[in-house]
Amino acid sequence: MGKISSFTYEFIGVHVPKDNILLNEPMDKHTTFRIGGKARCFVKISNAGQLSKLVPGLKERGVPYFVLGNGSNLLVGDLGYEGVILQIGSGMNGMALENSNIRAQAGALLCQVAKYAQQKGLAGLEFASGIPGTIGGGIVMNAGAYGGEMKQVVAQVTVMDEKGQVITLEGDSMEFGYRTSIIKSRPLIVLEVLLRLRPGDPEKIQAKMEELAQQRKAKQPLEFASAGSTFKRPQGYFAGKLIMDAGLKGYSVGDARVSEKHCGFVVNTGRASAADVMEVIQKVQKKVKEDTGVSLEPEVILLGDF
Repeated sequence: MGKISSFTYEFIGVHVPKDNILLNEPMDKHTTFRIGGKARCFVKISNAGQLSKLVPGLKERGVPYFVLGNGSNLLVGDLGYEGVILQIGSGMNGMALENSNIRAQAGALLCQVAKYAQQKGLAGLEFASGIPGTIGGGIVMNAGAYGGEMKQVVAQVTVMDEKGQVITLEGDSMEFGYRTSIIKSRPLIVLEVLLRLRPGDPEKIQAKMEELAQQRKAKQPLEFASAGSTFKRPQGYFAGKLIMDAGLKGYSVGDARVSEKHCGFVVNTGRASAADVMEVIQKVQKKVKEDTGVSLEPEVILLGDF
């Protein structure tokens, strides 16, 4: 059973319904890259109470775990993950209006929350309407697009630590930066978020969301599976331009390819493996470094055995 004993399975089963525990689950079903080997144990989380039992218990047993949202910024190795995947998704996706604020659970999709805000006549979240991740994932990496980022709209974040304790953090204590937050450096799990928005005209908000959707369609390779921007933006440069200038537009290994539409994206054009993607990433890093001296850092999270 690898790193997970039968006692660990039994422990998980005490706190989570059996139907929500999947063994040897293919991770290509749970990432927007549509790539990944099998997770030894995949658990669909329905509430914070389950997490408060599982997280301390797994840590005590020395069992590795990974908290998953929509898998939109993730590359899982072909050999899979020998730990436990805790998915915060549709079981924790509630939303509620609080004056000009919205409280959303971590599993709610950013696009769903943006649409909810539009329907309630609240502006400020338009930038997130086309981001495929969850609110929780968006907080972890301070997701942003078209001049907007989560930092601008987060009032409070409710998190859980490894002991199962629930903590409320104010937005200005989240250490938000470019594709990072305090969650990146501390073992905290996002449970819910309070978004501070502003009143606006629903029709104008909708028009802005549609305008941004058109820009995305024109500039991003949405027709292929991907994990979004593959590389972080190096200070003073644009990753896509560096890659294009390096002559790597369309460069491919197997079905993994540097997008012709936007060189900052590595896409899965069919049945790419994680090894294919990694080979493309490494080629891009090596060539750009040789040509310009700039080191490109992957934005996509790498998980499991490659």
